[in-house]
Amino acid sequence: MTETLTIALSKGRIFKETLPLLAHAGIVPKDDPETSRKLILDTNRDDVKLVIIRATDVPTYVAYGAADLGVAGKDVLMEHGGEGLYEPLDLHIARCRLMVAGRPGPEPRGRLRIATKFVNIARRYYAEQGKQVEVIKLYGSMELAPLVGLADRIVDLVDTGNTLRANGLEPLEHIADISSRLVVNRASLKIKHARVKAFIDAVAEAVAQRRGMND
Repeated sequence: MTETLTIALSKGRIFKETLPLLAHAGIVPKDDPETSRKLILDTNRDDVKLVIIRATDVPTYVAYGAADLGVAGKDVLMEHGGEGLYEPLDLHIARCRLMVAGRPGPEPRGRLRIATKFVNIARRYYAEQGKQVEVIKLYGSMELAPLVGLADRIVDLVDTGNTLRANGLEPLEHIADISSRLVVNRASLKIKHARVKAFIDAVAEAVAQRRGMND
């Protein structure tokens, strides 16, 4: 009996942009996670399942073996730390930038207060610069924090920058270019090596073709 291959995905942009890559690997989900209440989706292949979870939980599910593979943003992986994960492939989807943003002008004196959901990334970034900062964890509407005096700066994902500009803020420092990555559980890579390797190769081929078309 063939063992099931489980792939962890999150709803929204990552799921939509991963679909063509899965199709190239011969995998088509039977349900749309945006309309289905199912958390485990069947596919056209009996031996492949998709688990639909929060984007921030993908590395944890894969690291602990609850999923063999997953697709996660580099921001999520940087915040998670990536322990127990093999990251074989940049999918070049869901691209954006991780930035420090704030009001234009000189940096405020004293210890900076940084609002972000990327607490670990922010601490590492400023520690590497030898700066002591106070990191305030928020879960949304980062742009509000500098406007009401909660924080001096924010660390957040920036796509077009329109939301920042609309709130009188601008990108100030570039931390990292972000895109979604394929991650693999290390034990699954050994135990199900042939199947996992075949999937990675098929997805890599799809990524290469897509990039060739876009060049």
